[in-house]
Amino acid sequence: MGHLITLATSLNQWALDFQGNYERIIRSIAIAKERGATLRVGPELEIPGYGCYDHFLEGDTILHSWEVLAKILSSDDTMGIVCDIGMPVVHKNVIYNCRVIVHDRQVLLIRPKMWLANDGNYREMRYFTPWMKHRQWEDHFLPRIIQTVTNQVKVPFGDCVISTVDTCIGVELCEELFTPASPHILMGLDGVEIFTNSSGSHHELRKLYTRVELIKEATLKLGGVYLYANQQGCDGDRLYYDGCAMIAMNGHIVAQGSQFSLNDVEVVTATIDIEDVRSHRTSRSRGLQAASSEVFHRIEVPFALSSGKFGDIDGAMTLGIQAKLSGARFHTPEEEIALGPACWLWDYLRRSRTQGYFVPLSGGIDSCATAVIVYSMCRLVVEAARKGDKQVIADARRMVGEPEDSVYIPLDPHEFCNKIFHTCYMGTENSSAETRKRAKDLSEAIGSYHVDLNMDTLVTSVRNLFAFVTGMRPQFRAHGGSGAENLALQNIQARLRMLLAYLFAQLLPWVRGRQGALLVLGSANVDESLRGYLTKYDCSSADINPIGGISKTDLKKFIAYARDAFEIPILNDFLSAIPTAELEPISETYVQADEADMGMTYDELSVFGRFRKVEKCGPYGMFTKLVHEWGSFLSPIQIAEKVKHFFFEYARNRHKMTTLTPSYHAESYSPDDNRFDLRPFLYPSRFPWQFKKIDEVAAVLPDRSNPAADRTKTD
Repeated sequence: MGHLITLATSLNQWALDFQGNYERIIRSIAIAKERGATLRVGPELEIPGYGCYDHFLEGDTILHSWEVLAKILSSDDTMGIVCDIGMPVVHKNVIYNCRVIVHDRQVLLIRPKMWLANDGNYREMRYFTPWMKHRQWEDHFLPRIIQTVTNQVKVPFGDCVISTVDTCIGVELCEELFTPASPHILMGLDGVEIFTNSSGSHHELRKLYTRVELIKEATLKLGGVYLYANQQGCDGDRLYYDGCAMIAMNGHIVAQGSQFSLNDVEVVTATIDIEDVRSHRTSRSRGLQAASSEVFHRIEVPFALSSGKFGDIDGAMTLGIQAKLSGARFHTPEEEIALGPACWLWDYLRRSRTQGYFVPLSGGIDSCATAVIVYSMCRLVVEAARKGDKQVIADARRMVGEPEDSVYIPLDPHEFCNKIFHTCYMGTENSSAETRKRAKDLSEAIGSYHVDLNMDTLVTSVRNLFAFVTGMRPQFRAHGGSGAENLALQNIQARLRMLLAYLFAQLLPWVRGRQGALLVLGSANVDESLRGYLTKYDCSSADINPIGGISKTDLKKFIAYARDAFEIPILNDFLSAIPTAELEPISETYVQADEADMGMTYDELSVFGRFRKVEKCGPYGMFTKLVHEWGSFLSPIQIAEKVKHFFFEYARNRHKMTTLTPSYHAESYSPDDNRFDLRPFLYPSRFPWQFKKIDEVAAVLPDRSNPAADRTKTD
């Protein structure tokens, strides 16, 4: 029986924080050894941090990575354990994304990544080159700083595997799992029994299932043990890496870590029986394919992952194929929204060393969702503090202005929320008593420090200034003004709110007798950004935005979830309220409504967004798909008008995405212009060629619509 303890980690690494990253790596190795593990796997590029971007092109990043590795190797930390550590390596003047396998102060192998992530949020080929010599290796001459520690001059560099006394280990790196011909297939056929995967995979709503299924499938047909390690946390960008380190064997998940956590270091261990892998591989077809498979170069290490003696490991800990294994755990999308952005906000707050957050509350569901996510963050902080998390307690003390010798511990989310979260209702003559009351009630429910003000004097001053300079006084449409006047007067209010938000964020700590300043949070959702239904440089302009990658539909579901899970009954009032900007005068016959202003519903926007980005549809392609999707309740001409209206509004407002507040990435159809959705911001917004083709086809297609038909397909 070959019992062995394996371990995968989730580390909250931070780009270019070499000291902090080193400390977290060392802590994970120490925990691994305490638990008796003999193989430790860390996340991708864990020494410099995954999100260094163009800093990977700097010689300093490579140098400091080697310095950290030398420090790890010079201690006793790697004695008696095989460690898989991630860092960039320059080989023959080419930068590679590598795993460095070490044991007993020796470098066993440097394994470069062969298939790079280069779409969506990822630009790995901007910094790295893939290793194209599959199943080949070369000598890599180590830098002198490593030679001094290991007494090695050169080590193997390339696509090799590690052969221990009792098993064989192969490396698969993040994106390689997602490719059609993943490396684990050929490695498994050549006798590799343990696969390590070090990842830098970010959170996206409903994405984890795909990752888990790929990991299970990797060992279901092939047989084997799969150790998946991932980064967890915000390392300085829009992404939240969602951890969920796991260990799979023969198609089953045998251990799984948290997807969202405030922990800087989290380890997942499992004691498995390697004989279960061998018995899983006895099929004749697998044997025939393995007998003809190509050979990987094996690097031998005189070390056994298992003790070799039955009974040395507690049998109760053993997880074999015969054990009853629970399936992988998945959060609902509502739980993901409550946890992911909250953890991201905590990392951003503590690492920016600011004193809290500020958000203007409009009384609508978007700013409400932002506020509830901050409250969720406070709940997580209190939960961690109650468990004695020293790092969380230390960060919380600094934020609230406590001295270093303070004994303060955040034990109540309302009390902690009052110290670090500030909200403000900025009313005008166009605001309603209902939205003002909802904002006040929400602040009381979550405990935020709330300010209620009227800013009509500011708005009037700006109007008076314009009238004095030009001799013309703009009026709202309701008072006889033109469309241009009406829009300009709305934008005055919106932009003044942004100015006030930053003023109060800078000075409210001073008002409360504290040092420092607050970060301003935005509240524009992904659908409004896609449509451009926001004022450039209004309250959508902020420091960061936790809901900027989340759809209106998902936000409503999240608020319904939080109402019950967090016991906040007032959230029911937000769910039943009609979304409105409240920038125009209210009358008996007119109340401004978002969907009427936009000319489309939020559900339709979500559909447009997915077809545009995920399905990669232009105007005509989207029209042809929606004829099938919506043809039962809309005529082809009606569908054509909706598609043309969406693309016209999207195109003429695309310039707003160039200044979009950095937002938590949570949605596959995000229009984020800075990292994710790279497109022009000056379009021929009437798309004459495309729209003409749509009109020609729509005119001859039969109308099969039934107005009473079910419209759920737009959801």
